Amino acid sequence: MATIDLKNLGGEKVGDFELLDEVFAAGINDALLWEAVKHYRAALRQGTAATKTRKNVSGSGKKLWKQKGTGRARIGSIRSPLWRSGGTVHGPQPRSYEYAFPRKKLMGALRSAIAAKIDDGKFTVVDTLNLAEGKTKLYAQALKKLGANKTALIVESSQKLEENLYLGSRNLQGVELVLSSEVHPYDLLRYEHAIFSKDALEALQETLKKAVSKRQSASYAQETGAAGNAEKEVA
Repeated sequence: MATIDLKNLGGEKVGDFELLDEVFAAGINDALLWEAVKHYRAALRQGTAATKTRKNVSGSGKKLWKQKGTGRARIGSIRSPLWRSGGTVHGPQPRSYEYAFPRKKLMGALRSAIAAKIDDGKFTVVDTLNLAEGKTKLYAQALKKLGANKTALIVESSQKLEENLYLGSRNLQGVELVLSSEVHPYDLLRYEHAIFSKDALEALQETLKKAVSKRQSASYAQETGAAGNAEKEVA
């Protein structure tokens, strides 16, 4: 079972945190990450583009001249799309770009995003995110000691969120605070450094474990069993 250093807000190692192999052993799925980001950004689109159809443009609805006998093309209204200042045909109308995204794919993308951060050395687990005072200066110093010099995503458990953490991090430029139940792969990819509290990562790890398919769990069990048998034979 892989482990990662457990630190305090002073940047000092205080222990180890065990990562579940059945959750993070699958590796990084770039295609799944791309799908998750595409889905997230599609939901952000306003979809307010609109053109005026013939019912929206100004102009009389009276027939301009009689249907036959004038030698001119027949016309019913000055608002016709064929005429200047007429309505637009098949133009964009307000719509939602959001679409359904399977939860298992989202959980798989989240696993891949965390694994990518760990491989890049931009993932930190701390024993607690709480300080004695909710001051921006104190949290800025703590982030610097943890190596988060640019942008950072702070993830805390919803049951452990304290007012000091919210007050101390809300005014930091390039820093966002989210709950472990709301973190998205896009958030992890958007920010350079990810900082999880121990409680937040434990809660998220349990959620990701439940989302692992039975096929993946069986295949992992077979691999670990085969590895164990091989070690016994060597011994």
